[in-house]
Amino acid sequence: MTKQIHLAAHFPGVNNTTVWSDPQAGSHIEFESFVHLAQTAERAKFDFFFLAEGLRLREQGGLIYDLDVVGRPDTFTVLAALAAVTDRLGLAGTINSTFNEPYEVARQFASLDHLSAGRAAWNVVTSWDAFTGENFRRGGFLAQEDRYTRAESFLRMAWKLFDTGVGDFEHKDQHFDISGTFGVPKSPQGRPVILQAGDSEEGREFAAATADAIFSRHGTLEAGQKFYRDVKCRLAKYGRTSDQLVVLPAATFVLGGTDADAQEKAAVVRRQQVSGATAIRFLEQVWNRDLSSYDPDGPLPDVEPLTGENTIAKGRASVRMFKDPAATVREWREKAAAKNLSIRDLVIDVSARQTFIGSAESVATQINDLVQQDAADGFILVPHVTPGGLDEFADTVVPLLQERGVFRADYTGETLRDHLGIR
Repeated sequence: MTKQIHLAAHFPGVNNTTVWSDPQAGSHIEFESFVHLAQTAERAKFDFFFLAEGLRLREQGGLIYDLDVVGRPDTFTVLAALAAVTDRLGLAGTINSTFNEPYEVARQFASLDHLSAGRAAWNVVTSWDAFTGENFRRGGFLAQEDRYTRAESFLRMAWKLFDTGVGDFEHKDQHFDISGTFGVPKSPQGRPVILQAGDSEEGREFAAATADAIFSRHGTLEAGQKFYRDVKCRLAKYGRTSDQLVVLPAATFVLGGTDADAQEKAAVVRRQQVSGATAIRFLEQVWNRDLSSYDPDGPLPDVEPLTGENTIAKGRASVRMFKDPAATVREWREKAAAKNLSIRDLVIDVSARQTFIGSAESVATQINDLVQQDAADGFILVPHVTPGGLDEFADTVVPLLQERGVFRADYTGETLRDHLGIR
């Protein structure tokens, strides 16, 4: 049976994807930027608009990371405002379960679901570092297994409140001891859609038990199919079927008049995304030492990485990806020697994030092939120019998917659960 493709749009405010220097790049703070991207996604009949959240500006070497947005509007404020300027598009926000409280988050999401007539979604995340925790009263951080037990308890408490509507509640376990009266009626969806982004063993299990959709960083055929099978096979133990969890890898794209044009454009985009300064900063996260004296157009550092708990980068999730810096450095040195790569060239090579490159016809084919071969159920698209970077995709790729009958020509339901085909 031919699968229907799910598409979502990510507003990329806190990462390296955006080409900040592009003349078409706009503000990541002004409301009109959020409006433009959201309304483009709705015009293209996307399932939802996704807003990530950073709870503290990232630092490196004691300074705010140079590609971070200096300040970020509150997630609920932005999504509530977007509810007034969209009609059908789902509105998804990342809200942390480590430093928030179930009552407050449930009240905010139930309110958003009412304001949007059933279009709210909650990306449930945990926080891994003490640096972020310093912004909060409890401070510190939890071990990985404790983060997920708290997150599951947090979510189940929120579900109890969503299901109660206006009424009394009580909940007591190792993480929470609360009781009172919930003040928001049951919302149009009953419960907001639950999203989850963890790729660890604990994260995948948490998603299988609780989530309606799971993000993935596995966008290629083989890796995508492996991840897809893994998370779908976990559902049965929780009494769930495979259609009750939607798998959505994040994906970037570069479009051109021809495949060759797109490849040339993609190479330019990558060099714009990775400046010399960015390359040095990226390398410092692995070497865990100041590398500012090195030439980004020169060879890799000849010093060895420093190991230990104290890292030069604070609040950056990418630090967690390099669990064995010494092995990573050896691998990169071999790659750089084999390909004669400079520091900047090496970083461009190892941090490539362009999932789909080609003409509109080619990209439509790539997306459809991955979905039909069960590497994904759809994709969360991350444009490299904000807020207008989704426009070309909406105007060229989406019509081709619609012509092939694998993407909706119009919304057929009112709520985000309707769009995702879940209950």
